[in-house]
Amino acid sequence: MKYRHAFHAGNFADVHKHVTLLALLRALERKDTGLLLLDTHAGRGLYDLADADARKGNEAAGGIARLEAAQSGSAQSLAAELTDYLASIQQIRSERRDRRCYPGSPLLGLHALRPQDRAVFIETQPTEHAALRAAVGKRATVECADGFQRLANWLPPRERRALVLIDPPYEATAADFREVERALGETLRRLANAVVMIWYPIKHGRDTDHWLERLAQHWPKAAGGALVPQLVSELWVHPRDNRAGLNGSGLLIANPPYLIAEQMRIWLQELHRTLDPNRAGGWLVRESLAVTSAS
Repeated sequence: MKYRHAFHAGNFADVHKHVTLLALLRALERKDTGLLLLDTHAGRGLYDLADADARKGNEAAGGIARLEAAQSGSAQSLAAELTDYLASIQQIRSERRDRRCYPGSPLLGLHALRPQDRAVFIETQPTEHAALRAAVGKRATVECADGFQRLANWLPPRERRALVLIDPPYEATAADFREVERALGETLRRLANAVVMIWYPIKHGRDTDHWLERLAQHWPKAAGGALVPQLVSELWVHPRDNRAGLNGSGLLIANPPYLIAEQMRIWLQELHRTLDPNRAGGWLVRESLAVTSAS
């Protein structure tokens, strides 16, 4: 596998994913009981936006930089979830004394965790794993392994509560989608109440919709026979059927916390307005895998 996220750090998809990650953690932390944050494809944890790799495509300009500019250039406050995300990044940058760094899911997650919580980060590439271990230190368990293969070893956790982030690189696209489906089922078999957040790319909208429709046919059921609750969130900044590259970012959430969908509809609309000034794309939030017309 050759994928390196440094080329894409801080782009619109990262913003979508990381705002949602923090919102889920904040919702789960309403209960005092500890939880496990498990990230199966963690990356290096911290990215340098001034690095040559990041500057090559300058994708952060259309993501984190655009959102920061909107915050500083407006007299009105952003939605609470967007403000929380930006404040977390600023605090991490201050701690690191590096205003050009961008924290990935591991560091943002660690920043939000409480003393009673734990984190496990899995990364398969040795160089990325070494950077991740250096970035998080002793605050989390870090493994150099295939996240799909190691997932089951950490479930169920002793806390009996978990947020599982499954975010593969989708280099072998069809294989990764199949592994995602298997990992989702395995997670919920081992911990029925796990909150699972799956990121997926939107490169061609109809292909994405076909995958969601297929997944709906095999969606896991809870103990009583009802379907496990589901939530789909998508943000795209180019037409969904444009074949030029990454058009959008998708998140599939199993067992979403109470009221998260209603809150997401507010901040995701605002995020789309900010990151897609030309209105080439769109957004949606729905509590079903059933494909409907986009917002």
